[in-house]
Amino acid sequence: MQYKIECHLDLKENNNMAGIVNYIKESFGELKNNVTWPTWAEAQSLTVLVAVFSIIFSLAIWGVDTVFSKVIAAYFQWING
Repeated sequence: MQYKIECHLDLKENNNMAGIVNYIKESFGELKNNVTWPTWAEAQSLTVLVAVFSIIFSLAIWGVDTVFSKVIAAYFQWING
């Protein structure tokens, strides 16, 4: 009886593995046949756009961080006299 349970578990593992393989195959098929990919020029221009906004956003965060650190330093200097 224990042997049948082990055999059943092995079959279940094989079914799960087959399901995973089938999912991966279907996903690649979906990406290949049903997705509208941007052209190379669109991909390049969107990459540049993301890079520019990332730089602008990082500079904005750096500026806010610098201002806050100076305000906090001035506050503690004022408290300590």
